[in-house]
Amino acid sequence: MTGGGEAFNIVESYHRFLANDPDLPFPIAAIFALSELVSRSRAATTSELIETIKSASQRLKASLANPVPATAGLDLFTRFVVTKSWDGDDFEAHKQSLSSLAREFATHTVPSCREKICDLVLPFIRDDAVILTHSYSRVVMQVLRKAARVQRKRISVYVTESRPNGLGLRTHEQLTAAGVPCTVILDSAVAYVMDKVDLCLTGAEGVVESGGFLNAIGTYGMAMIAKSHNKPFFALAESFKFLRLFPLSQYDLPASGNILAFPELSDDQQAKAAERCLPVRATKEDDDDETAQRSKLMSKEMVQLNPAIDYTLPDLVTFLFSDVGVLTPSGVGDALLAVYGGAD
Repeated sequence: MTGGGEAFNIVESYHRFLANDPDLPFPIAAIFALSELVSRSRAATTSELIETIKSASQRLKASLANPVPATAGLDLFTRFVVTKSWDGDDFEAHKQSLSSLAREFATHTVPSCREKICDLVLPFIRDDAVILTHSYSRVVMQVLRKAARVQRKRISVYVTESRPNGLGLRTHEQLTAAGVPCTVILDSAVAYVMDKVDLCLTGAEGVVESGGFLNAIGTYGMAMIAKSHNKPFFALAESFKFLRLFPLSQYDLPASGNILAFPELSDDQQAKAAERCLPVRATKEDDDDETAQRSKLMSKEMVQLNPAIDYTLPDLVTFLFSDVGVLTPSGVGDALLAVYGGAD
């Protein structure tokens, strides 16, 4: 590792922080990992330290199937290093101070951000509201639980299953445990259920410069359907998820793998495909057979050809709620400028 001296595995560190705290946001885990890197680095100058951080950040992003959430934390930490005052002769003390300040920021930021977002969103949720959400979002869960438990609002929630990881089932489990009526719907049933919904509420894995945001695949479609039905669509995101990224289309998103490719079939696969095209009469035994049931699900290889996130355009978002305020698309740009400035 450049300037790092002793061996340090940024990928292992990142995943260790996530394993120790399953509710830890990915950007914050990335900040913790870089803080550990800095505390152990033997870099002797600011330029060496920045190069070490950039190199480690690239390795971490390259290791992740969905690098978007971690990228927000990595970029924020890098900006923190660049803007820090390095006056004085004791560079080692500066590094330890930087690492300590970053850990303190990461530790105290999450709860305060979510509380501020809750306070902003809750007035928009009326009593007896029917809410549609997608996948699983910690900040959305906090808002819904507070609406039900603290403000005693009688809310009901539809949540998408969110294939292929099925995180909507986690939302259903936690809301049911909190006494909130919740029904899981198919991802393909969003248009069907939209007329029953008062508002849509989703989290965000990253907020981009255009004022749009990145989230679990299917969010973009939900936003389009909500727009066509004149339903409010609210996105919730902590400010540490803001990204210096301006996608022009769905295909500008950072992703690993060969997304949406058409795999070439071997001669053996083509022969088997031809056999499956032959008419075969289904029997009750086929329906009961476990192998037949498994064949109705996507394989791991099929899933890997699909995107994990999509980009929801800013004109589809009614408001974006963050700890820095209730934002319009132009407001997101102003917030990013306040953090990162006008240039790298």
